[in-house]
Amino acid sequence: MQMAVKAAAEKRAEDIVVLDMQNISLIADYFVIASGSSQRQVQAIVDNITDQASSVNHVEGQKDSPWVLVDLGDVIVHVFTPEARDFYKIENLWSDAPVVDVTALTK
Repeated sequence: MQMAVKAAAEKRAEDIVVLDMQNISLIADYFVIASGSSQRQVQAIVDNITDQASSVNHVEGQKDSPWVLVDLGDVIVHVFTPEARDFYKIENLWSDAPVVDVTALTK
């Protein structure tokens, strides 16, 4: 989770939120949610995460997609354009999940 947050922050991802899913869902331990200001920045964020990850199970979404999902096993990363993030409101879908403080990781 820390690697994904740092990699996203390195590419100036905005509004990085980490949800602790361990007691909420069997899908993953953490969801990392971030925004890129454009589809190009979304792809740069995704590329940096996948380059730094020790293993990537799957990437869902095309290069020009407003939402790309990166499956890192116990961590699922969602990178959105601001419009797509506002439309899908994924944080609201999982509102029962505790939010992890990542302030120290994004500086």
